[in-house]
Amino acid sequence: MKQEGYSITLVCKVLRIPESSYYRRAKEQIKAKAISDKKAAGIEKEIALVEKIKEIKGDHLFWGYRRVRAYLKRKYGITVSYNRTYRLMKKHDLLVETKRYKAKRTPQKQKPKPVKSNQWWGIDMTKFYINSLGWVYLVIVLDWYNKKVVGYQLNLRSKADDWIQALNMAVQNNCPLGSREYNLHLMSDNGSQPTSEKFENAVALLGINHITTSYSNPKGNADTERFMRTFKEEKVYAFDYESFEEAKTEVDKFMIFYNQEYPHSALGNLSPNEFEKLTNYLNVA
Repeated sequence: MKQEGYSITLVCKVLRIPESSYYRRAKEQIKAKAISDKKAAGIEKEIALVEKIKEIKGDHLFWGYRRVRAYLKRKYGITVSYNRTYRLMKKHDLLVETKRYKAKRTPQKQKPKPVKSNQWWGIDMTKFYINSLGWVYLVIVLDWYNKKVVGYQLNLRSKADDWIQALNMAVQNNCPLGSREYNLHLMSDNGSQPTSEKFENAVALLGINHITTSYSNPKGNADTERFMRTFKEEKVYAFDYESFEEAKTEVDKFMIFYNQEYPHSALGNLSPNEFEKLTNYLNVA
């Protein structure tokens, strides 16, 4: 081996450096460069990963690190540990502030636990504001088993007819044998619309067992109410709607996204549609 036309042996002899020291130092430099290159590549990968996380958070402001991690794998095929996702989101101030609640001292009644689809549905209503128009009202029907939105209705008013239309949509799309064949239960609160004679008659005609939550059981319709919170986090708090048509378009898009793609922790980070498909396959198999 030669250095600048001179052999390594001659150079080391002139500089009075042992050849072993030269080769050891050369090896250390090569190793140091490899480590430096690896760190640089790691930094580039981390920057790219953080950009993906920021992109997700830009669309879903209230997602925590667990759901972000699940969506990274779903959308981009990127597998990241919980700890790394948490560390990066904390480092870049992307975590959601966690509220601390005091433990409840009053025992709560247990809500029903479905073991299959089309066994327990919840129905509820929320409202949000449209600029220059006023309040609009969204009624949704949620299947408690697979967390799927099976029916919904958005309108400028808040009447029993809207609840009935949401329920009819759920039955038409999810009860191919007819609602009477499923021994279906429907949970609602004690509001004026779900306890109205018109709504009660419609539910009875469909052969659905309608149950209202008791005043001492705030968790009775918790799954449905939790969806309402998710909807507001995703499509209300960060948006200003200028027209009913704009709001309707965004509601329709979100319902599709939620059922098809939303990673639900209670479903093993599957979307409602994926969980429904899996359970249907297992039942057939």
